[in-house]
Amino acid sequence: MAPTDSIIANVHDTDLATTTETTETKISTPNEKTLVEGEPGTKTGRPLRLYADGIFDLFHFGHAKALQQCKEAYPNTYLIVGCCSDEITHKLKGRTVMTDKERYESLHHCKWVDEVVEDAPWVLSDEFLEKHQIDYVCHDALPYSDTSGEASEGDVYARIKAMGKFLETQRTDGISTSDLIIRIIAQYDTFIRRNLQRGYTGKEMNVSFMKEKSIKFDMAMGKVRQHFTDLFGREGRLRKNHQSPGLRQSV
Repeated sequence: MAPTDSIIANVHDTDLATTTETTETKISTPNEKTLVEGEPGTKTGRPLRLYADGIFDLFHFGHAKALQQCKEAYPNTYLIVGCCSDEITHKLKGRTVMTDKERYESLHHCKWVDEVVEDAPWVLSDEFLEKHQIDYVCHDALPYSDTSGEASEGDVYARIKAMGKFLETQRTDGISTSDLIIRIIAQYDTFIRRNLQRGYTGKEMNVSFMKEKSIKFDMAMGKVRQHFTDLFGREGRLRKNHQSPGLRQSV
């Protein structure tokens, strides 16, 4: 199971795919001319049931764009999105920022999603595919090692690919959950200061007492420096029209 901030790149069944240019990426979408009306995926046929899975932590526009492209891969689709629980994710991949309930709720509020499978399996079994009547599984084509040991091939999607039920996707550049976390870590003090100014305590942010006091001292010194600049200007000269708040002008 890997991040799904991606978009449709091509369809496993090459007879149903044609490349379309966009400003960001190349997207292969079904060629409606090759589909006979009444077949699955056409406007008059039954919806093709597509499945996309992932963790969807800190749900962002990369996730939404991926799900949009899955939903629009065929003229008539029903998009099922699986999201793994905290228990299996923390065990096999690592910690998440959001809880599983928060991640499920984010998906429920995405307009491209028709159905959310909570506590989704790490590796898709035949029973799961049959239960949800899944026609295609959407994900990027990189092999994802199976840390659970359930997939004998080593790639959690290897069997799906061999079955011809895999829709290859391409990750969206410039945005990912890891990138967002790195941005926050890189500006650690800035965001601590931000939240202290908004009334959060060091304890709530798991910040030590000394760290909290150090940042608060820096904040206070910043106010002193700003007051000095307002009073004397950058040249260090008292501004002529400045009047201290505690003094009244003589008459």
